[in-house]
Amino acid sequence: MINFKIIYKIIGTLLFIEAAMMMWCLGLSIYLHEKDMLAFLISIAVTVLGGVGFRRLGRGDDRTLGRREAYLLVTLTWIIFSLFGSLPFMLSGTITNFTDAYFETISGFTTTGCSIIDDVEVLPHATLFWRTMTQWIGGLGIVFFTIAIIPSLVGGNVKVFSAEATGPIRAKMHPRLGTTAKWIWSIYFLLTIGCAACYYLAGMGLFDCLNYAMTTTATGGFSTHNASTGYFHNPYIDYTAIVFMFLSGTSFTLLYTTLFKGRIRQFVKNTEFRFYLFAVLGAALLITIVLCHENGYHPIDAIRVSLFQVTSMITTTGIFNDDAAKWHHITWVILSFCMFLGGCSGSTSGGFKSIRMVMLLNILRNEIKRILHPRAVLPVKVNDNTISYSYQVSLLAFFTAYTLLCLITYFCMILTGVDSTNSITIALSCASNVGPTLSLDIGPSMSWAVLPATVKWLLSLLMLMGRLEIFTVVVLFTTSFWKEN
Repeated sequence: MINFKIIYKIIGTLLFIEAAMMMWCLGLSIYLHEKDMLAFLISIAVTVLGGVGFRRLGRGDDRTLGRREAYLLVTLTWIIFSLFGSLPFMLSGTITNFTDAYFETISGFTTTGCSIIDDVEVLPHATLFWRTMTQWIGGLGIVFFTIAIIPSLVGGNVKVFSAEATGPIRAKMHPRLGTTAKWIWSIYFLLTIGCAACYYLAGMGLFDCLNYAMTTTATGGFSTHNASTGYFHNPYIDYTAIVFMFLSGTSFTLLYTTLFKGRIRQFVKNTEFRFYLFAVLGAALLITIVLCHENGYHPIDAIRVSLFQVTSMITTTGIFNDDAAKWHHITWVILSFCMFLGGCSGSTSGGFKSIRMVMLLNILRNEIKRILHPRAVLPVKVNDNTISYSYQVSLLAFFTAYTLLCLITYFCMILTGVDSTNSITIALSCASNVGPTLSLDIGPSMSWAVLPATVKWLLSLLMLMGRLEIFTVVVLFTTSFWKEN
C-alpha cells in the first residue's frame, strides 16, 4: 500500500521552499515599489499555509520512500508546485484566468518556455524574475534541488533521483546522493554566474544578465524582452549564449570530471559528447548554406544565427536572435530534428537525448550486420561500456512512447481545429520541452495565447511528461501501480 503520509510531509517542506523563492521576488518588488507587491505577499501566505496543511497530513510518519512513493512524489510535486506557482500571475492581474496562469507556470518549471503572455516588457520586474526563477529551479529538478539543500528529507533515496533525472543512464558521482546533488548544483551555479558575468561584459544590464543567465543555463528560454536576445542586436551576447547553452546541454557529470578532476581526455573521448558536438556543427553548417543561398544572408551573419538557433533548439533552450519561421522550409526540417534530438543525458536539456540516439544507431548497425552474419555476437557499446539488453529494451520502449505521445497530441490538436503544421511542431516542442515552434502563426516570436483552453491543458500534461521522461507519469495510470503488492 502506498505510504501517502511521507509524500504529504515532503511536499509540505517543498512548499516552504517555494514560498522562500517567492520572498526573493517580494523583496525585489518592495525595493522597486512595484504593483505586484501585494500579489507576492498573498502568494507567500497561501503557499506557507499549504505547506503547513501538507505537513500536518504527513505528521508522525518516519518510514522511507519506496519506488512507487518516489514516482508519485515527483509527479505530484511538479503539479502542486505549478499550482501554487501560478498564484503571483493571477493575483497581480498579469494573467487573468487559471488555465493560462497554470500553463505559464508549468511551462516555466518544466523549462519548456512557451508563453501565453503577449507583451512581457510591460510586466513588473518581480514577476519577470519569478518566471525566470521557475525555470532555474526546474532546470535540474525541483526534488533534486531539495536533495542538495536538505538531503535528509528523502533519506538519500536514489529512487527519487531516478524518477526525476534525465537520460537512460544516471551516473552517480558519490555514494551519497546528497553529495552528488551538491556537486551537480555547484556546476550549475558556476555556469549561471559565469554566464551572467559574460552577458554583463557583453553589454547587458544587471537585471537582464541575471535573468538571461538563469534561463540560458536552465535551457528554459523565458526572456525579459519580446524579441528575446534579438532585442540587443549584439553578436557578443549571441556568442555568449551559444557557448553557455552548449555547455548546459552537456552532461553535468562530464563537466564535473573535467573541471574538478582535470580529466580533459575523458571529456573529448566521450561518445555522447562527440555525437552532440557533431550534430550541432553539422546542422549549423547545413542551415548556414541554406541561409546564404536562399535567404541572402551574409556568411558571417548566417554562421552566427544558424549556430545560435541550432544550439538553442538542440539544447531545448528556445531563445532566439532571429525569426526562424521566416527561413526556408528545409531549415525547419533540420531544426525539428534538433528539437527531437535534445542535448546530453544528465544535463538541463530535454528531448530524446544524444545518448539514446547513439545507442539506437548502434542497434541499427548491429541489425544490418546480423543479416550478413546471423550467428555473430554484436554487443552495443557506448564509451567502451557494453549496454545491457534491458537498457536496449527500455530505449526502444521510450522511443515508441515518445513517438506515440507526439502523434496522439498531434491528432487531438487537429480535432480542436489547430492546423497541421502548428499541431506537429507544437507537439514536438512541448514533448521535448523546447518552447518555440517553427510555423508562421505561432513561431518563435509569437504567443501561445491563441490556443484553445483544452489544448493548453493537454500541452501542460505533455510538458510534464516530457520533462519527467514519460514513464514517471505514465506508470501512475497503470492498475498495477496502485495494487497493494
